[in-house]
Amino acid sequence: MAQPLRFRRAPGGWSADRVRSRLERPLDDNLGATAGDPWFVPPTGYEARRFDMDDGSFALFCWTDGDADPPDGVDGGPVGYWIGNTETPSELWRTDKYGFDEVPYPVSRWAQRELLAGLHDDEPWLAAYPHVSWFFLPVFCSKDGAETTRAFFRDHAAGFPDATREEGTGFVEETLRPGSLDDYREMMAGKLGTSASLDLVRMSAAIAEFTAARILTEAGYEATPEIEVTTGHSLDYRATDPDTGAASLVEVTRPQPVSGRSASDPVAAVRDTAETKTSGQLEAHGGGVTLFVDCTSFPVDDWEAVREVQPEVRHRPAVVLRARPDGYVEGYRKGSVPIDLSAAINWV
Repeated sequence: MAQPLRFRRAPGGWSADRVRSRLERPLDDNLGATAGDPWFVPPTGYEARRFDMDDGSFALFCWTDGDADPPDGVDGGPVGYWIGNTETPSELWRTDKYGFDEVPYPVSRWAQRELLAGLHDDEPWLAAYPHVSWFFLPVFCSKDGAETTRAFFRDHAAGFPDATREEGTGFVEETLRPGSLDDYREMMAGKLGTSASLDLVRMSAAIAEFTAARILTEAGYEATPEIEVTTGHSLDYRATDPDTGAASLVEVTRPQPVSGRSASDPVAAVRDTAETKTSGQLEAHGGGVTLFVDCTSFPVDDWEAVREVQPEVRHRPAVVLRARPDGYVEGYRKGSVPIDLSAAINWV
């Protein structure tokens, strides 16, 4: 699977002639490329070109005689920055990659304005969701994942059953609005994937992690993702009480609805999915982890069956929940849950 969109940093002196001979010409020979001015004015002290390929892919390149704010661990001086979802010219093959928050801020801001404008040109409806557009930009504009990640929101309501794209995307927009996950943008956006194949199960499981962050934040906790533990595994979150400093670990799983799995009924689906987690990394960890079983993918009838029975999930403490696009979350608890989620979940 390809990675989320990142910059390539090419040290050395660049000029319009070198850009034309080393970047534009190879792209045109291989793909058919049209080079032109970027849509937005490049950062002060930089020159820039935009490349649009006949296959619909694109690239941006800007260069300067002096990198005043280079990434950590590298020197300034003449340099060029490349970003795009097309093939990389051989001139740039041995260059290092950097995330959006690692390159100079003016370069990152300029490139993201270009990318957002292109995204909203392709998907005008996404302009109404600025936080979703910005947060997932590294995958919305990635080489292999652009079509699938956009389709997940556009055609599959971000994994919500019986919901419109506006409702599903609106839930994620409100989840991202507070900015609690901004520092983890590249990692969390990457969970949605950059595959050319649409995998609704994996993508919906990724959204379950965003739902968990929303619940923890609304309950008053600081949610830190991807916590490495002594077993060598990573657990989804550390939930920290900002007043006391007390912290608890949280792992998230999202059962598939019965129609998409071998389980005979929704209660079995909940038990089976939870058992997969508890016989793996949670068993290795040896306790002390709260398991969130997110049943958001279940249609209302399936969830009502689970809510009525409230089955055990072979792990305690556990929270079994279902979120709706309007932000309403209900669920039940098993065992003594060490974090107070009453402000975010309606208990049944």
